[in-house]
Amino acid sequence: MNPSATAQKIDLIHWITELNDLSILDKVSAIKEGASTMPHAELLSIERGLDDFQQGKVVPHEQVKKRYEKWL
Repeated sequence: MNPSATAQKIDLIHWITELNDLSILDKVSAIKEGASTMPHAELLSIERGLDDFQQGKVVPHEQVKKRYEKWL
């Protein structure tokens, strides 16, 4: 695990435990619930993208920009 991610998680845990604003707690809860209810099709799409990346089936960003520059 990334050390900065760990530090950020710990910081968020401390912040949440001290938080008394119910509107913010509701928003954090909604984010948590939304993350756990991602549609199956989206999860499959993400997995396919990760598989493509691991297999080297990627196009460099500069190539993509050049290909679509007339629409950007």
